Amino acid sequence: MSAVRRDWAASRAPWRVLLIVGVLVSAGAATASPAAAGDPVRPRVGLVLGGGGARGAAHIGVLEVLEKLRVPVDCVAGTSMGALVAGVYASGLPPATMRSKLAEADWDDLFRDDPPLTEQNFRKKVLDKRFLPGSETGVGRQGVKGQPGIVMGQKIKLFFNTLVRDYLGERDIAALPLPLSIVATDIVGGEKVVFRQGSLSQAMRASMSVPGLMAPVDFDGKKLVDGGLVDNVPIGEARERCQADVIIAVNVGSPLLKADDISGLLSVSAQMVNILTEQNVTRSLATLKPTDIYIKPDLEGITAGDFKRSSETADRGVAATEAVADRLRALSVSESAYSAWTAQIQPPLRAAPRVDEVQIAGLKLINPAVVERYLQIKPGDTVDPAKLDADLMRAYGDGYYQQIDYALDNTLRNREILRVLPVEKGWGPDYLRFGINLDSNFRTDSTYSIRAAYQKTWLNSLGGELLAYGEFGSRSGVGVDFYQPIDARQRYFVEANLNYLNRLTGIYENDQQLAQYSVGQTTLRLGGGANVGLLGQARLGWEESWRKSDLETGSPILPQQSKTFGGWFAALDFDQTDRIYFPTQGWSSSVKYFDSPAEGFSKLDAGASGYVPIGDWVLASRLSYQGSPVGQLPSYDLGQLGGMLNMTAFAVGQLKGDDISYGSIRAERIIGRLPLGLRGDLRLGAALETAKVRRPFTETTLKGWIPGAAIYLGGETPFGPVYLGYGYSNAGSTGGYSNFYLFLGTP
Repeated sequence: MSAVRRDWAASRAPWRVLLIVGVLVSAGAATASPAAAGDPVRPRVGLVLGGGGARGAAHIGVLEVLEKLRVPVDCVAGTSMGALVAGVYASGLPPATMRSKLAEADWDDLFRDDPPLTEQNFRKKVLDKRFLPGSETGVGRQGVKGQPGIVMGQKIKLFFNTLVRDYLGERDIAALPLPLSIVATDIVGGEKVVFRQGSLSQAMRASMSVPGLMAPVDFDGKKLVDGGLVDNVPIGEARERCQADVIIAVNVGSPLLKADDISGLLSVSAQMVNILTEQNVTRSLATLKPTDIYIKPDLEGITAGDFKRSSETADRGVAATEAVADRLRALSVSESAYSAWTAQIQPPLRAAPRVDEVQIAGLKLINPAVVERYLQIKPGDTVDPAKLDADLMRAYGDGYYQQIDYALDNTLRNREILRVLPVEKGWGPDYLRFGINLDSNFRTDSTYSIRAAYQKTWLNSLGGELLAYGEFGSRSGVGVDFYQPIDARQRYFVEANLNYLNRLTGIYENDQQLAQYSVGQTTLRLGGGANVGLLGQARLGWEESWRKSDLETGSPILPQQSKTFGGWFAALDFDQTDRIYFPTQGWSSSVKYFDSPAEGFSKLDAGASGYVPIGDWVLASRLSYQGSPVGQLPSYDLGQLGGMLNMTAFAVGQLKGDDISYGSIRAERIIGRLPLGLRGDLRLGAALETAKVRRPFTETTLKGWIPGAAIYLGGETPFGPVYLGYGYSNAGSTGGYSNFYLFLGTP
C-alpha cells in the first residue's frame, strides 16, 4: 500500500447505530456528522468529484445546490479538477467564493510558467530571443534530458496556495475538518496514489498533472501525474474513507473524440488518455448502489480547456443537481444541524501571521542571495500572499529553477518561519539550446540558418556562465561568451565575447542587385556593466573587429580588402514589453554608441518601440536612427534598412548609408490564440513606414522621406515568430518597390 495512503477510517462495526452515536458524541471526531436534538440519525454521505479539466467547474454548481438543500457530507474524494474543487472545499472555502475565484483567474496566464517579460532577468530575455525557449535541453553526466512538461506548474501551484490559504500556515490534509482523499497516478509504476495526509496544495497539483502538458510532481520517490489515468471517479475511495452509506458521484469526464476529430498526434494522444480514463470510470460506476446518487451534468460544447467558461460550467452543474433534488432532500438536515456542520468545516480564519524568520532552503548550486534579492518580506512583516507570489515569480524569471514554492511553519517553539523553497532545474545546470531562421523575399536574397548553443551555468558561487554557439546555413558563424557577475546579488558583471560571422549582403540601385558580397567579420568585445533592476542593462567596454569582404556576384563596388578597426563602446538596453516577439503592451529602447578614434568616426545606433492594447487590437510604433555623430560611416560599417517591418518594400540591407532615420506605426488585430500552455497568438496587421537616408550608399536616387506600407499575417509560435507579408513603396521613378516576405524563427 502506498506510503501516502493511510487508513484512519474506523473499521465497519456490526452495529451501525452504535457507531454513529459514538461519532456524534466524540469531540475529536474526524468526520462531520451533524445532528440536532430531535433530528433523525442520517446516513453517512461520501461526495465524489471526478476529473475532466475545465469541465470540473461544474462541481462548484453541485456544491451550491447541496448547500441550498442543506446536505452535509462526511468525506470527499476528488481527482484532477475534482481534486482542486474537493481540496478547496475541504479547506473551508464556500462554493460561492470558489466560483468567483475561479472566474477571476487568468487561466491562460496560469498555464504559462514565466512571469511577464517585464519581470524577467535581462540576460534570460536576450537568450530567449536568440534561441527558442522551449528548446532548452539538459546535457551532462546524466546524458540528455528534456523538460518534463510544457508547463512546470509554477503559477498554478502558487494559485493553489492562495485558494487553500497556505499563507496562513501550510494546510495538512490529515488536519482538515472534512476528511479528504485526493487521487494521483505514479507514472513510473502505473499505480494509484491516494493522499490522505501531507500538503493539500501539493496533492492538488499532483492530481492535476496532465501527462505531457504539466510536469510530474516528485514525491516520496515517485513521479505523480493526473489521477484520472487510474481512478477518475474515485467512488471506492469515498466509501472506504468515511464508511459512506450513500455516495453522491459527479462525473464530468470528456467523451471520446469522434473519428473526424482524430487527425494528428495531439488528438491521438488525447484519445488514448480518454480511453484509459473511460475504462476506469466504467468500472467505478458499476459499483454504484440503488441508494447512491449519480450526477452527470450536460457539458456539451465545453472542453477540458475551457477554463474561461467556469461560471457557465458551474451553472450546468447547478441544473444537473437540481434535477435530482428530490433524492437529495432525503439527505437534508435541519438549519441548526447544517449550521453546526458548516461551522465545523469552515472555522474562523486566524489572522495573517507575522514572520519571525525567512529561510531559503534546498539550493545546491545557486547562491541563496540571488533569490533573496527579490524578497521584500522581512522578519516582523505580515505575510501578504499577493506580494509574496510576485517576489517568487520574479525570482523564477531568472530561469534557474523548475519551481519556487513556500511553506509557513510554526511548529518550532511557536516561531513563524517562512521557508522559500526553490527547486533547481532537474535537467540542468548545463544546456543545449537551438534556434532556426528563415528569411525569404522569394528572390535570391533569401537567408536561412540553424543555430545551436551549449550553455554552462553556475560555474562558480557568483553565477558565472559560458556560452558556446554556432550558426550554419547561408549565414554561418561561431562564438563564445563568458559572463561573470562580480557580486552575490548579480548587480554588476564583466563579460568577454569572441565571435565570427559570415553573411551575404547585396548592393542595390533602382531596385536591381548590382553585386553581392560575402562579408566575414571576427569581433572581440571586453567590457563590464550593471543590471538596472529588471529594466535592462548598461554596458561599457572595448570592441575590436577584423573584417574581410569578397565579391560573390556582380560588379566590384565595395573594395575587396581586409580591415581592422576598433574602439570603445557604451550601450544601454531596456525592455519593458510583455512578450518576447509579439508584445501586446509596454515599451523597449536601445542605444549603442561606438567610437573609433583611429578611424575617425563614431556610430550611434538607437531605437525605441511602444505597444498599446485596445481590446483585440494592438497599436505599435517604432523609431530608429543609425548614423555617425563624428566623421562619416565607412563602407565597411554602414547603417542599413530593409526586411520585414524594417522598410518592408525593400530587401534586407537594400538601403545602406549614413544618417538614417526610420519610423513606423502598426495596427494588429488578434484573430486567434494558441491553446493553454503555449504563449502566442495569430495577428493580421498593417503598417505605415517611412525612412530617410541622408547620405545614401545604395539606392542613391531616393531622396527625402521614403514612404512605405505593409500588410501581414503573423504570430508567435513554439518555433518563434512567423510572418507572411507584403510591402510596397511608391518611391523613385522605377514604378515603385515591393517585396513578399516569409519569416520564421528567431531574429
